[in-house]
Amino acid sequence: MAYLELKNVGFSYDNGYEAVRNINMSFELGESVAIIGENGAGKTTTVKLMNRLLVPTKGEVLVDGKSTKECTTAQISKKVGYVFQNPDDQIFQDSIYKEIAYGLKKMKLSPDEIDKKVREAAEICDLTEHLEDHPYNLPYSKRKFITIAVIIAMDPQVVILDEPTAGQDRTSTEDLKRIINHLVEKNKVVITITHDMEFVVDQFERVIVMAEKEVRKDASPKEIFWDKELLELSSLEQPYICQLADMMGITDVMTINDLLDK
Repeated sequence: MAYLELKNVGFSYDNGYEAVRNINMSFELGESVAIIGENGAGKTTTVKLMNRLLVPTKGEVLVDGKSTKECTTAQISKKVGYVFQNPDDQIFQDSIYKEIAYGLKKMKLSPDEIDKKVREAAEICDLTEHLEDHPYNLPYSKRKFITIAVIIAMDPQVVILDEPTAGQDRTSTEDLKRIINHLVEKNKVVITITHDMEFVVDQFERVIVMAEKEVRKDASPKEIFWDKELLELSSLEQPYICQLADMMGITDVMTINDLLDK
């Protein structure tokens, strides 16, 4: 059985605006999935339904077999962690150590266990030497890793990353890939919203495309990025290597090695 499942999910705001409709998705432990689509497609609403920041007005969201309608947001947050696009929306402590430790204290863990989890998460996110620093002494790109460390320390089974590569350089993007791979090895579900198509091709074996508030396709990157009708409908572009291959009259290419082999 899937650990996280959305069944015929819809959500409308109190003013009647329909944000998403008829969403069906399921996620198994140990997989990483990218969700892509233009702004307004319903991606962020969908993931907020996963961790009960929103409750579906139609259908059901099941986490570990239980409907989010039967749980509190606090209960779901222990199983589904959400890293916001803007780290400044989450950071509020005066040291990185305190920031990572805050949620653990709310879980009433012992001081020794808190310290262990803080230092483990900091090491994974390359923050060990900054633990006593004020978060805002670090650049914006590095602050994103603080919020990722916060979620890793809490140890949920599902980790949602909202536009993690925005504002990141190549080195930081490689660090993100390493962290995602680490989480998958730990049998976590990693769900990533992104507009970075190169990141999608490099990192994910499964991609979900959303457009006009619905899921349009759930498939491999190759099936997604060579479906030109789908890309047009979703206002998405092929990754650069696919565009180059297409101009050369070559199809089904996803990497530079694929192109060279042609």
